[in-house]
Parts: sequence; C-alpha cells; structure tokens
Amino acid sequence: MVRTPLTPEERERGERLGLLLREARGSRSMTEVAAGAGLSAETLRKIETGRAPTPAFFTVAALAGELGLSMDDLLGRCAPPPGGAIAA
Repeated sequence: MVRTPLTPEERERGERLGLLLREARGSRSMTEVAAGAGLSAETLRKIETGRAPTPAFFTVAALAGELGLSMDDLLGRCAPPPGGAIAA
C-alpha cells in the first residue's frame, strides 16, 4: 500500500498539534503522559516532533483526555484559520 504524500498544510497542522501537546504536557514526563493515554512514549515523541503529523483520531482523543484538553480546543488551535492563512 502506497501512502499519499502529505500536503504542506497537513505537515503544518501536525507541527501545531505537536507544539500544543508539548505545551499542555508542561513539566510532566513524556513517559507519564503516554502511559496515561495508553500510548508508547515513542508514539507521543513522534507526534510532538511532527514526525507523525496525522495521528489517528482515537490517539489524539486519548492524549486530549490525559492532558485535560477538549477536542474542540484542539481543533480550533490546530486547524488553519478561515481563508487558509497560517498565523505564525
């Protein structure tokens, strides 16, 4: 199976998600948060660094729950604004 290459917008969205998750994790260790969400620390590391820019919905939902984030907040902060312009 060949995977379709990601668009620049998808990569940028993945980077924003990773940054948001790192900020929400704060001083908690990656291992602690990953275990609480039922993930491996390596999976969380890949998401936070943008190496896995399109994680599965349930993975994101588990991380959001562990970090006390709402899915609405994640969507609002990770999706590009109307008109497609990305804020720095």
